[in-house]
Amino acid sequence: MSQEHPFAQYVRILGKGRNGSRGLTADEAYESMRMIMSDEVEPIQLGAYLMLMRVKEESPEEVAAAVRAIREHLELPANLPAVDLDWSSYAGKKRILPWYLLATLLMAENGIRIFMHGASGHTAGRLYTKDVLPQLGVPVAKSLDEAARQIEESNFSYIDLEYLNPKLHQIIELRPLLGLRSPVHTIARMLNPFDAPSVMQGIFHPGYRPTHQEAGMLLGIQRMTVLKGEGGEIERNPDQEVLLQCVSEGTMHDEEWPAMFARRHVRPDEMNVADLAALWRGDKQDEYGEAAVIGTVAIALYTMGRARDREEAEAQARSMWASRNKTRFRNAA
Repeated sequence: MSQEHPFAQYVRILGKGRNGSRGLTADEAYESMRMIMSDEVEPIQLGAYLMLMRVKEESPEEVAAAVRAIREHLELPANLPAVDLDWSSYAGKKRILPWYLLATLLMAENGIRIFMHGASGHTAGRLYTKDVLPQLGVPVAKSLDEAARQIEESNFSYIDLEYLNPKLHQIIELRPLLGLRSPVHTIARMLNPFDAPSVMQGIFHPGYRPTHQEAGMLLGIQRMTVLKGEGGEIERNPDQEVLLQCVSEGTMHDEEWPAMFARRHVRPDEMNVADLAALWRGDKQDEYGEAAVIGTVAIALYTMGRARDREEAEAQARSMWASRNKTRFRNAA
């Protein structure tokens, strides 16, 4: 009889039936992810592990331990850039333009250093950050060294998971084959490669809010906000009230911000990326889009502790928007 593969124990722990299975301890989650990152796992084992974890749903302890294992495999620059805010972008937009991109670029224009990372192409019919930024004349990084340089030059950088961590990218690309998202969609959002003191997290399924919030506590993140963003991205929907689940200096708290409008807007029939630049330049009016930008910036400012409450955060965000450099995207598509 052949000897049992070392990774088999983790599949067994997760899949030993209704009464025999359990979640992974922090040490088990760390070691299993370390083995995955080190290519010490057979493809059939990886598929079983991912789907068993998906059915169970990953715990905050498992997410935090997996993040620690993955971060040990990141090829970080020798001199890490000072980053104020880590921003994940893994969902893509299906029906509403990615107004969050204008929000991040507006903050960067005001001296806030933002590192954005995400994935693209894993779900058909969605518009991803990687595809939109070049149309705005914003280059995307293809290495963490390049990302560090971009942050130093412009206070902003985006890198796709394909270059941030190819192994995680390969796993996310399994979604069309497996038919389901995997725990990597949760874990990758929490990587915070440059160890920013503040982190923004957007989710689509409300049940994942406390998972991210509690994992942030375990990872020692100083300040973080998790919200159900439009389409799953970090973007406030101004037509709806929004629940913010926050981490602030070692404590957790929740608060609800009201909708910015009394009536909901009619969704557009199509997404035209050129409308992003047009709104920034002032060539196009879009009440919803402008409010989405201002509302998203406000949540970020509050997260970073740059505003005491919603009213102050929104006032600062409106001032930033009013004084933006309108010539920035004059050559955009």
